[in-house]
Amino acid sequence: MKIKYVFLIPIFILFLGETLHGQDWANLTRYRTENSALGALKPHDTRVVFMGNSITDLWIKAYPDFFAEHGYLDRGISGQTTPQMLLRFRADVIDLHPKVVVILAGTNDIAGNTGPSTLGMIEDNIASMCELAKIHHIKVVLSSLLPVYDYPWHKGLHPDKKIIALNQWIKQYATSNKFVYLDYFSALVDHKDGFKSQYTIDGVHPNKAGYKIMMPLAEKAILKALSQR
Repeated sequence: MKIKYVFLIPIFILFLGETLHGQDWANLTRYRTENSALGALKPHDTRVVFMGNSITDLWIKAYPDFFAEHGYLDRGISGQTTPQMLLRFRADVIDLHPKVVVILAGTNDIAGNTGPSTLGMIEDNIASMCELAKIHHIKVVLSSLLPVYDYPWHKGLHPDKKIIALNQWIKQYATSNKFVYLDYFSALVDHKDGFKSQYTIDGVHPNKAGYKIMMPLAEKAILKALSQR
């Protein structure tokens, strides 16, 4: 009987490993190595963290020099929703002690990636991230959602109007809390409230031309945040 148990041990370990991996709902392990490898900040360092989903995740792949030259850190994870970002906000933002966080979040919530979500639920999660940043003396840049007419992986949700409504709230919330509002939407939207075709690969994610439009807007917003007292 003991021999049988010995053979079962590796199977149990494999099962346990897969179970624990499946429990990392917020993907806290994604940037653990990169975060640990970061050196201590010098007094005049202006570390900036981009927190987001696939739009942020793919950005560094399209323009790695944009992040390297400015000392920006990309902490985007494809497919993520605002509750997942909120769960990893401490590990991937607060514990890195940035001067500024650039938050781009909410489109995957509207797409239902982790289940049904109201605009109020999205707003609550974004507000919680901003409040955490403020408590830890991190300047906040709140980004508008990018335009989407329909999600290729979940059609028929009519995200165009929901995105406009959420962007209106984000702008108002940013203004009332003295955060910087970063408006990507106006530069990328077409006449149907969708993504201009020349700037996107699928109606949701920017292509290189799209990111090229976004980069100076992000830089300007970051500089504005850094200048705030």
